[in-house]
Amino acid sequence: MTNPLLADWTTEFELPPFAQIADADFAPAFDAAMAQGRAAYAAIADNPDAPTYANTIVAMEQADAALDRVAGVFFNLCSADSTPAREELQRDLSPKLSAYSSEIVNNRALFDRIEMLWAARDTLGLDAEQARVLMLYRRMFVRAGAALEGDAATRLTEVKSRLASLGTQFTQNLLADERDWVMPLDDLAGLPDFVVASARAAAEERGLDGHVVTLSRSLIVPFLQFSDRRDLRERAYTAWTARGANGGATDNRAIAAEILALRAERATLLGYDTFADYKLETEMAGTPQAVRDLLMQVWEPARAKAMADAEKLEAMLRADGQTGPLQPWDWRYYAEKLRRAEHDLDEAALKPYLSLENMIAAAFDCANKLFGLEFRALDVPLYHPDARAWEVTRDGRHMAVFIGDYFARGSKRSGAWCSTMRSQRKLGGDVRPIVVNICNFAKGDPALLSYDDARTLFHEFGHALHQMLSDVTHGFISGTSVARDFVELPSQLYEHWLEVPEVLADHARHVQTGEPMPQELLDRLLGAQNFDQGFATVEYVASALVDLEFHAGPPPSDPMQKQAEVLDALGMPQAIRMRHATPHFAHVFSGDGYSSGYYSYMWSEVMDADAFDAFREAGDAFDPGTAAKLERFILSAGGSDEAEALYTAFRGRMPGVDALLRGRGLAA
Repeated sequence: MTNPLLADWTTEFELPPFAQIADADFAPAFDAAMAQGRAAYAAIADNPDAPTYANTIVAMEQADAALDRVAGVFFNLCSADSTPAREELQRDLSPKLSAYSSEIVNNRALFDRIEMLWAARDTLGLDAEQARVLMLYRRMFVRAGAALEGDAATRLTEVKSRLASLGTQFTQNLLADERDWVMPLDDLAGLPDFVVASARAAAEERGLDGHVVTLSRSLIVPFLQFSDRRDLRERAYTAWTARGANGGATDNRAIAAEILALRAERATLLGYDTFADYKLETEMAGTPQAVRDLLMQVWEPARAKAMADAEKLEAMLRADGQTGPLQPWDWRYYAEKLRRAEHDLDEAALKPYLSLENMIAAAFDCANKLFGLEFRALDVPLYHPDARAWEVTRDGRHMAVFIGDYFARGSKRSGAWCSTMRSQRKLGGDVRPIVVNICNFAKGDPALLSYDDARTLFHEFGHALHQMLSDVTHGFISGTSVARDFVELPSQLYEHWLEVPEVLADHARHVQTGEPMPQELLDRLLGAQNFDQGFATVEYVASALVDLEFHAGPPPSDPMQKQAEVLDALGMPQAIRMRHATPHFAHVFSGDGYSSGYYSYMWSEVMDADAFDAFREAGDAFDPGTAAKLERFILSAGGSDEAEALYTAFRGRMPGVDALLRGRGLAA
């Protein structure tokens, strides 16, 4: 019987045939796909003909077609719908895939062909995209250690293999802690109906009676906002911030220390002073000091705002007859009360106007007005009943399949992200992407979002647009294949359209009556946009600075001690914690993606605040000319040029930090 992962997919839009795929199919499919890849790379390396762009770079672009297809399905399932079998296979695969990658970049004959092309690049008649791709391939090989020989090359392969295994273990430990902890609720005091419903649904999912709190962000954050029981808030908050640090088999602290030591060794083997120097070399920031300078420009005004807010919140706590200083599990509770007092804005009154269905429609509508995209619901088998799919078209042309998977569940890791099961490219035919947005909203009937949830939905859909509108020849540079501190620009920029009054007026409609959000409530919502930005900015910047200092010097033997030293030097407010403490800092320790790079959200925010100003200056949030420039130079361009060049082509210049501070309400 043919393995469905390796057969031709005759499904609509060549979607993975999920109904036919069993967990047992993945291991043999990966083995076969890697065997195909090895044969393809060997044929390129051993080709007796002189290297050309076509017989080397184009051939390499197509060598991993089978592996990309299998991995595109498997790793999406591992993060969105994990099973014990998939977790075991992922642990087994991590070192195998790392070894496979090392084989390719350590293939001297392959690297020699790339070097010959690079030396002759000015005589090859390459267009701009081909020249860019050649440079990126060479850079990838060099940074992966292709120029190393002997013991150094062997050791680098060992280091990368171990890092792959540790990243998988870190992720699975975190998922286990999030999945296993539950707190039964026998007191619902202060909880609005939507939190009560979410707590009941969480209990039902686990086969329990009554109501429970879990470590899903979509449930624990509103619980911390509304529960009148300070002791229960403390218990829940303590468990939330202890993920990955509970001792035993799922403790991530020793794993984090080993990861940092191995990253430092990797950088040294490649000739860099620190891992941050290595990692930031290819980013817009360029150096650790440039990152530090940006973050500190934001830290001081954010900390001052947070300290002023803390005084207000502590006064409210004492007025409630509570003793002791304001604690981290008190902040959200009293901030919600303060928001209600200062802006007459009640989250419970707001949520009926922010149903999941309406916010999906709002995101689609903005994409239609800006880029002419249309969305048609599909009735196709997917990997989980919660997942939904749409065909995306423009002027009758198929652009993408978009899959939305919005609800929290025990098999899904926390957070929100965008991924692809297939990326856009033109080599080998006009290949259109399959794009996936994952969120972790509380399930309800109907599902109601907080305003932060709605921003998350728009954020991830901005990433999806970067994939859907990609228009390049090489898959190597398609979609979000850009500098890490540029990749968040489209996602954070798209959040701004949720703030456009006409978008909320059209789509923020009461889930039962269909009435639009009252103008005075809409005005209060938009007026409270910067409420509690001191807190939000401090918890984020603290995490980004800890990440940077982990990697910008000798690796700490005790990351928790290093974390404490960095926060102490910053004067971290007592009642605010890092957004992601080290043992559950998945951005940094689940893989290399955001290591030394968590700052990139803020680096991108400098641009997104300035980029939305382009629409303001045009006098229309949906100005066609500005939208066309945004698509041409940012969304469709992928990694076809340096990020700074792409942004400057769109805006005419690079921005300063002023727009960011103004947007967060932190400007002097």
